[in-house]
Amino acid sequence: MMNTTTITTTKATGVIKPKVVTVTLNPALDLTGSLDSLSLGTVNVVNKGSLHPAGKGVNVAKVLAELGADVTVTGLLGADNQEPFCQLFEEIGATDKFIRVKGASRINVKLVESMGKVSDINFPGVAVSQDDINRFEQTLFELAETHDVFVIAGSLPAGITPELCADWIARLHQEGKKVLFDSSKAALVAGFSKNPWLVKPNDEELAQWAGRELTTEHDFTEVAEQLAEQGIANVVVSLGADGVMWLNNEGWLRSQPPKMQVVSTVGAGDTLVAGMCWGHINKWSKQETLRFATALSALAVSQVGVGVEDINAVNAMKERVTISGCVLASTNELDNSINNVKC
Repeated sequence: MMNTTTITTTKATGVIKPKVVTVTLNPALDLTGSLDSLSLGTVNVVNKGSLHPAGKGVNVAKVLAELGADVTVTGLLGADNQEPFCQLFEEIGATDKFIRVKGASRINVKLVESMGKVSDINFPGVAVSQDDINRFEQTLFELAETHDVFVIAGSLPAGITPELCADWIARLHQEGKKVLFDSSKAALVAGFSKNPWLVKPNDEELAQWAGRELTTEHDFTEVAEQLAEQGIANVVVSLGADGVMWLNNEGWLRSQPPKMQVVSTVGAGDTLVAGMCWGHINKWSKQETLRFATALSALAVSQVGVGVEDINAVNAMKERVTISGCVLASTNELDNSINNVKC
């Protein structure tokens, strides 16, 4: 199969930009409020608030576009409140291939307390019809004719079953496309069964897939190795402040970010996915990719909102990220082949 991961050149600058498609099936407008502390059952006063387009795939698209990728966005978008999304896609220079559906995209409320604790109130999304699904499928596989890298991220709206989403992953995989997949609950379980090229569960999601509590690094490596044996090429486990563990055919690698002053964790996981994707489409080494993605994600928790505020800050943060080996679940030995690697 011919490699269709072509690169585009911006006419004005001559800059070559790698291509990627992000898929958001259940986008949202995030209503984020910052307050000192949340008190249930009483009136709470928000110190600062914002309303902005989101959804996991939209967040990934924003970060990738700001890093310099040629991003095409698609999915299912409510027609009644599409304008903020249209404005965002224009601002970041993304190609808009979203299918418009009847109704309004959901609003998710995120309350961020001064100590960094976040409470989410997620509303249901639009209900999609079979015609909506057919139009989206046509768009998705037309994009597959000219793109090789797809990020499918987020929850599913009413009308799209986990099995249907998993079938799309399987079809893209069969066509030789690399799918980075990040979801949760039933969608995660179904999607994992089709062996996407990269998955990024956090510790809770990995435990959900395993059907048991995971408490130690050995537990995480054991379950991740099961996913790798099943056929998933890259298993990236997000451990929050404890860093990231990544297993692929080169073995295990682990990153540890410095201790951060947490403002909000909203979008940190999406930023990590974007960083991993950026490293891949730029053909970076495994160590360089993980170091960059970890630095990018660490900085994300120090800000409200998703995006790359200062690439120089990211580069500086990279120098503070530690890279080491992991304890191998199968042997209970340390993989020292990449221990303390400097990039």
